[in-house]
Amino acid sequence: MGLKRGAERISTERMSDGSFRGMTFLFKIVDFFHPHIDKRVKKFGIKEGMTVVDYGCGPGRYTVKFAEMVGENGRVYAVDIHELAIEAVNKRIRKDNLKNIEPVLIQGYDSTLPDNVADVVCAIDMFFIIKKPTEFLAELKRITKSDGTLVIDDGHQPRDVTKSKIFDSGLWDIVEETRDHLKCRIR
Repeated sequence: MGLKRGAERISTERMSDGSFRGMTFLFKIVDFFHPHIDKRVKKFGIKEGMTVVDYGCGPGRYTVKFAEMVGENGRVYAVDIHELAIEAVNKRIRKDNLKNIEPVLIQGYDSTLPDNVADVVCAIDMFFIIKKPTEFLAELKRITKSDGTLVIDDGHQPRDVTKSKIFDSGLWDIVEETRDHLKCRIR
């Protein structure tokens, strides 16, 4: 690996291929013994026909469930900075013949999605790794409809840190707080 590629990984919070594979394996074990995704996503406010952005989709654990929830008239953008994430989502698309998911490989925080495209943006188990939270939250605001919702969780950081990053951005208001996640609206 060259120095430039290593520097890009650090600046974009991209994990190594080995770490990604390990995370994916661990998720499979967790989901087998503790299937909680179906129950969790019911609280996100996702409905038939919506457009959902799964930002930081990883191996697509939530992406596939979101696609089921929005139905054939809805759309799910599976956005990630890791090539292996996009490969994993593409495999799920082919395996399950899913036509309403569009994988999007990005660099940095620019999702390349159109302005105001999403009814719901979900940033699950990834906000803790973001080094420039205001820039990240600005991108999420750009792609969210004016009446849309951001669903974000703490990941591996304390709730007060998550809330502080959101408040400090000046972009979002927290409108609902559960033990599991925060729902935010554009300020």
